[in-house]
Amino acid sequence: MPQIWFERPVPSKFLPLLEGQATVAGPASATPDQPLSALAGAQVAIVGSRFRFDGAFFDQFPGLRAVIRTGIGYDNVSVPDATAHRVAVCNVPSGPTISTAEHAVALMLATVKHLKQGDRDLRRGGIADLYMAFDGIELYGRRLGLIGLGRIGSRVARFAQALDMIVIAYDPYLAPAQAAAGVALASSLEALLAVADVVSIHAPYSPETHRLFNAERFAQMKPGAYLINAARGGLVDEAALLSALESGHLAGAGLDVFDPEPPPPNHPLLQRDDVIASGHLAGATQASKDRLIEGAIQQAVNVLRGERPPFLLNPEVWPLPDTR
Repeated sequence: MPQIWFERPVPSKFLPLLEGQATVAGPASATPDQPLSALAGAQVAIVGSRFRFDGAFFDQFPGLRAVIRTGIGYDNVSVPDATAHRVAVCNVPSGPTISTAEHAVALMLATVKHLKQGDRDLRRGGIADLYMAFDGIELYGRRLGLIGLGRIGSRVARFAQALDMIVIAYDPYLAPAQAAAGVALASSLEALLAVADVVSIHAPYSPETHRLFNAERFAQMKPGAYLINAARGGLVDEAALLSALESGHLAGAGLDVFDPEPPPPNHPLLQRDDVIASGHLAGATQASKDRLIEGAIQQAVNVLRGERPPFLLNPEVWPLPDTR
């Protein structure tokens, strides 16, 4: 019977999906020195973001026929290398949508309301009039600029509209007719940055978007604006962001992602009251985790049955060599 290697332990409630289809390999047999030791006999790997899957990896495990990423992003998987080795690459794009969108809005609210500063001031004591020392903003009537209007960005747009925000978006891959209801598409990224009170990033990470938000982009943002990033850390030049905050040009940032991850505890952005941070937790709800693992297992079973999985990222490899 074929094997599926799991980077993380499989919740027992999902094991029935594998009955008669495959056996489970890893990570119970893994060791710190050999975390991938159980992969040698597997035909499919269900993976997170902790390892790099490139040509050297595929050379090491020639029996592998598919890598399935439990999430939307797959920047740790070299799709060209996988394609060259006739390995299918899949993701589970809808799994974390709801949780990530909610988390982005939570970061936005916490950031513009200066909740980190308020919490710290209250715990430290010594401020006689917290009311006068506190200076958050209302989101009513403010402009939210979305960078990317896919699954997550569109849901964030609906949440923001419920807060009576004006929502604009920049997405070069989206036709105007495809925009979410009530969302205006900006003609350019520069045009969006000039008017948005809050900018929330929901773009994929790629060589083209590496450090998309750099010193030049921050200078184009509206003075006093806020940045939210629940996408990928590599989209933001953290040194440039720090400078924009230190100068007062930006009023704050809400960050779920960093580059590299996790950031060191002494990272300068983590020391600031105007930065709300979480450790790549946007999709870390039980509902999201369940959708991700179930969607990954279903596609693994598709591959083992010779059925094309629904979210195949390199269709040119299909059909695969026999996986049994």
